[in-house]
Amino acid sequence: MVLEFNSNGAVREAFRLGINFFDTSPYYGETLSEKVLGKALKALGAPRQDYIVSTKCGRYIEGFDFSAERVTRSIDESLARLQLDYVDILLCHDIEFGSLDQVVNETMPALQKLKEAGKIRFIGVTGLPLEVFMYVLDRVPPGTVDVILSYCHYSINDSTLEDLLPYLKSKGVGIITASPLAMGLLTESGPPRLAPSFT
Repeated sequence: MVLEFNSNGAVREAFRLGINFFDTSPYYGETLSEKVLGKALKALGAPRQDYIVSTKCGRYIEGFDFSAERVTRSIDESLARLQLDYVDILLCHDIEFGSLDQVVNETMPALQKLKEAGKIRFIGVTGLPLEVFMYVLDRVPPGTVDVILSYCHYSINDSTLEDLLPYLKSKGVGIITASPLAMGLLTESGPPRLAPSFT
């Protein structure tokens, strides 16, 4: 079988193999990732309920902005690029680079309004330090945060996410674990120059 080596072909082949969760961000490729995924999903032609789309807000090529105004505008921009009416998950992107108090007191209420408006189904947060999840979850009403995305903490070189599992379960929060190859550390090519330190 000859695979079609382009984004449409990659998404089609992934879907054929049972992968139906696609995660992107306006930060990835300076919005190109969302545009390419949107076109690929449209070309796929699968029923909307058959795949899950996650995108992010708060981190952009121009910097971090977790204000209510910016994240509200961000989802409309993302939906246009993705050619979708809603995303399944909207994640606040790398919250450790912003004010955690702003995320708690301003961003989360704004995302709750987007959820009520039907633009997103679930609210989440991402970050590298595991402590940021507890900071937010301990300060928002129960059920506000549906999911966290943690990266580089559930692989053979670092399994510290396991320590947080009972806490997350007690909060009723789902988990997306990303970068099982530690951003390339566990590959022959190694991590990119700007990857977090693993020392």
